[in-house]
Amino acid sequence: MRLGVMFDRGLPPEQLIPFARALDETSVDDLWVVEDLGWTGGLTSAATALAVTSRLRVGLGIAPAPLRNPMVLAMELGNLARVHPGRLAAGIGHGVQDWMRQVGAAPASPLALLEETITAVSALLRGETVTLHGREVHLDGVSLVHPPAEPPPVLAGVKRPRSLALSGRVAQGTIVPEGVGPDQVPGIIETIGGGDGHELVVFTFLRIGSGGAEEEREMVAGQAGFLGVPPADVAMASGTAEEAAAHVKSLWAAGATSVAVRPIGADPLGQVNALLSAL
Repeated sequence: MRLGVMFDRGLPPEQLIPFARALDETSVDDLWVVEDLGWTGGLTSAATALAVTSRLRVGLGIAPAPLRNPMVLAMELGNLARVHPGRLAAGIGHGVQDWMRQVGAAPASPLALLEETITAVSALLRGETVTLHGREVHLDGVSLVHPPAEPPPVLAGVKRPRSLALSGRVAQGTIVPEGVGPDQVPGIIETIGGGDGHELVVFTFLRIGSGGAEEEREMVAGQAGFLGVPPADVAMASGTAEEAAAHVKSLWAAGATSVAVRPIGADPLGQVNALLSAL
């Protein structure tokens, strides 16, 4: 069971360096960085975090497939994996379709694009020569000159049943978004059907104490809209440190391989340390 922490997209990018260094001194396993349209680039954030830490695994959560040519993405991921072996997890997702349309990158078939991207990127990272003429991806005899000796796991950041099943077919792990509760995890695992070695990362909001209540309401409302559920159904680790820890433990017990918390409000590192003490 792994514990991760997300560097929230709303934080100033220059705070990533001290944030990552501080987490590297704790027992946290993973640091997740974000790639959302208009915020920051996930690959540059991952490279920065890897360069200033020595122990943490850094997760890319999540590169939108429509914005990333699979060959270029494999080149970037392979470079990071060679420089920082064993410390990278590569998340790839559909991208928010409204955002993809804003930049003229909406694919005809998001499912085909994601499956073909993950298939191609994974093969390239394994050192294979790839020719693929699919519905969305077209590669002709390409390969990495410097493939990593230890290819990073490629995880699909998805939420709907057909995409979860896709992840089980072609990815080494699945990332599900904030708001998923322990009661939903067994069904998600069944839908994925990826086998014992398939990693399941569950993102969850974290708010310990009384601060950040208004920010929580806004974030939960936005996430409820994204998930298509009422705000009351957005599960999160909140309340006292012990109550937040109990929620994290319940996700592990339900089958999550890793739980990655996304602190809400002031002092995110203080909240993480309180959670660690309670765990």
